[in-house]
Amino acid sequence: MSQQNGFTDDQKSFLQGFALGSDVARKVRGLPVLSGSADSNGESITVGGATPPAAGVLPADPAALHTDAQDRAVAAGGKLAGEEKAKRDKPPADMWDEMAARAAAGEYPKGTDVFLTKFYGLFYVAPAQDSYMCRLRFAGGALRSWQLRGLADLADRFAGGYSDVTTRANLQLREIQAEDPLNVLMGLRDLGIINYGAGGDNIRNVTASPLSGIDSEELIETLPLARNMHYHIVHHRELYGLPRKFNIAFDGGGTISALEDTNDIGFTAVRAAGSDLPEKIYFQLTLGGITGHKDFARPTGVLLEPSECVEVAAAVVRVFLRNGDRTDRKKARLKYVLDDWGFDKFVAEVEAELGRSLRRAPLEACEERPSDHRQAHIGVHPQRQEGMNYIGLALPVGRITSDQMRSIAAISERWGDGDIRLTVWQNLLIPNIPDSAVDEVKQAIEEIGLDWRANSIRAGLIACTGLAGCKYAAAPTKQNALALADYVEERLELDQPVNIHLTGCHHSCAQHYIGDIGLIAANVEDPNDPDGDTLEGYHLFVGGGYGVRQNIGRELFPNLPFNAVPPHVAALLQAYLDHRYSETESFVEFANRHEIEALRELCAPEAVVA
Repeated sequence: MSQQNGFTDDQKSFLQGFALGSDVARKVRGLPVLSGSADSNGESITVGGATPPAAGVLPADPAALHTDAQDRAVAAGGKLAGEEKAKRDKPPADMWDEMAARAAAGEYPKGTDVFLTKFYGLFYVAPAQDSYMCRLRFAGGALRSWQLRGLADLADRFAGGYSDVTTRANLQLREIQAEDPLNVLMGLRDLGIINYGAGGDNIRNVTASPLSGIDSEELIETLPLARNMHYHIVHHRELYGLPRKFNIAFDGGGTISALEDTNDIGFTAVRAAGSDLPEKIYFQLTLGGITGHKDFARPTGVLLEPSECVEVAAAVVRVFLRNGDRTDRKKARLKYVLDDWGFDKFVAEVEAELGRSLRRAPLEACEERPSDHRQAHIGVHPQRQEGMNYIGLALPVGRITSDQMRSIAAISERWGDGDIRLTVWQNLLIPNIPDSAVDEVKQAIEEIGLDWRANSIRAGLIACTGLAGCKYAAAPTKQNALALADYVEERLELDQPVNIHLTGCHHSCAQHYIGDIGLIAANVEDPNDPDGDTLEGYHLFVGGGYGVRQNIGRELFPNLPFNAVPPHVAALLQAYLDHRYSETESFVEFANRHEIEALRELCAPEAVVA
């Protein structure tokens, strides 16, 4: 462990997080920061990109952008949504003392305070669980081993003794009791984790390519951009309290996709090809992804240099916060502004916000992003650094115990360098493992009850929290996902990767529409009950995709009770194995070359032996 000026790297990382936490606490109260921030080498950090926002864009009180937008909505004859009234009546950033009093009394929030408390990343998830869930925040999904170890201690002391990896390359702590939310929040700040804005009407965890800096196929590193974006958000009060939640992702064009086309703002790295553009790497700006509403982010025709991305993203968010719907929560996402205005008008407003024009180029001016490697997030893979490897761990639908968290931290420190990467596939990577240590690391992973093998069912199994921890869910998706995997793996073996996504409700946190097989929970009629009682069940979709395989899945079987889901999925996969053109044909290719009725006929559940 290196040491300069009397501080170790970990100590400097802690001090940096502490200083930034102090700065953001003062920022949200409108106070000046106490000092500049520094990186682990003591050098100053430029937060928010290379170019500051155009002069005159922000009023003296940045929060006025939101009240002005609300006032315009009312003046136009609209009625503010309840959440908008709540934000206006009680600024969430000023609730610390109230939350402390509530914790001292052992009480949970009520009414609109349930919504406002989400700004601290705290979700009161009753009736699913009479407790809080705390959503964290890691720029680009990157964290250090000492942070994971500290989170394990927090989970044991104040939560349920485990954490869940999410589809935003993030972590959640669950089963936090009424007395303990501030203990968790203070513990996070002590670990250098700033999670204010991790819930509510805010910009969620900024994601990036999980192999940034170690991928031999990437066009550009994206973790630095995600980090700059994260700290820009932290230090700009106007970027909180949007019309609805907002997602931003940076994809570096490498081995593992960041799923940027499912985000409100997606930055896709591309190389200029045979045009008047200088031959270098740009980012295509795409907007409006929200796959739960069956839409992907679409290209705007704008190409950005890396140094422009954070500035432009902030301008996009400000245009959205001024013009997003403050009256109808169902229409309050960026997609609906774009649907109403069209892309040309929206980009023109972004340019006005910036005070300059943006670079335009046709899509054919750049090379298309190459396809990602669909199981590169699991198993042992070489890095671009000679003699080094990263190992992707297969987590059971994203859940790891506190003991496993400590063990992962120890593995990363003993054989790696303490670097850990979370992915949007609900798993994590341990990078920088020397060739000579790979076998030892594989054994250590197995000894803690996890796996590193790219099993074709579990490696692509995605599930939201479900009924066990979300009041909106109609089924216990994590439990169902594991039961589904057990059933299928007992009956057949795949030689091509297949992604199966289970989501509990219309919010589609597990993004069922982009899965090879997507399942959304629903209450379905019990076929054996003449009185019409309902059972936990699912609608089954096929043929979804992202990136170069971008597609919204088609409904194959509606209204399946869960006990019918595993046989139907197994029959579908068996039909794929029996009727594909060749061993190289993917499941999605097979599914999408058949009409729905023909596919149903091929995959009758009785085709699989029970």
